[in-house]
Amino acid sequence: MANHKSSIKRARQTIVRTERNRAEKSRLKTLRKNALAAIASGDKEAALKASSILSSVADKAAKRNLIHPNKAANLKSKTAKAIAALA
Repeated sequence: MANHKSSIKRARQTIVRTERNRAEKSRLKTLRKNALAAIASGDKEAALKASSILSSVADKAAKRNLIHPNKAANLKSKTAKAIAALA
C-alpha cells in the first residue's frame, strides 16, 4: 500500500485511468461487433456507417496508446475489405 502523499495520489490516478481505458477498449470491441453484424446482414449503408464510427474510435484509441496503431489499421482494413466484398 502507498504511504507517501504522492504515491497515494498516483495510486488513485492509476485506478481512474485503468477504468477509463477498460471502458474505451470495451467500446471499441462493441463497435467492431456492430460493424461485423451490419456487414453480415448485408445492409451496405448500415455497414458503412458502423465502419466509419469504428474507424474514428480506433484512430483515437491508437492516438492515446490504448491500442497499437497497426491494430487500428488492421481493424479498419478488415472492415473495409468486408464491405467491399458486399458489392
